[in-house]
Amino acid sequence: MLLSSVLAGDANINDIVINDWSWYEENGITLYTGETVTKIDTTRKVVSTGSGLTASYDELILATGSLPFMLPLPGADKEGVIAFRDIKDCETMIETAKSYKKAVVIGGGLLGLEAARGLLNLNMEVSVVHIFKHLMERQLDETAARMLQQELERQGMKFLLEKNTDSLLGRKRVTGVRFKDGSEVEADLVVMAVGIRPNVQLAKDSGIEVN
Repeated sequence: MLLSSVLAGDANINDIVINDWSWYEENGITLYTGETVTKIDTTRKVVSTGSGLTASYDELILATGSLPFMLPLPGADKEGVIAFRDIKDCETMIETAKSYKKAVVIGGGLLGLEAARGLLNLNMEVSVVHIFKHLMERQLDETAARMLQQELERQGMKFLLEKNTDSLLGRKRVTGVRFKDGSEVEADLVVMAVGIRPNVQLAKDSGIEVN
């Protein structure tokens, strides 16, 4: 939450933490950090973690969030290719901007545009790649999307619309993006903001119905 504010420089990590450590104790909540729940026994009503910690429950709430979807492209495992989903991603962008200048954001939805705006604030040259013919196609019609694009272009953003990414170039670190039509764009940093998937595997593995 509020990662865009951190990336834009309007807030730091402490500003966006919902509750500090003492809040949990003051409210009678036992907080276990650094633990990954690996099993839910719905018959015995017990939750187990990878380290062997167990906790019993009367009511269980799963708030496991979602995972960023990374396009399965050749070169997606290169250094400099990231998602925009957690504070580590923000820190990577901020550090990258100190040494590199060309950023490509894949995804012209709300999250992608927020990432691009933050990268502009970090003085990077930003190109947004979108597979559709206009931005934020789920929220905006074509006229509104064109107005948004014109405003963002005035702020320095560049757009590559109706582009289908083929592969990411470079040896160890990404150096560019190649599209299906054969065109390419240089990139020192590639941010994938192409959507999220609900993190339901734990529920599935535990026999809990998901939809």
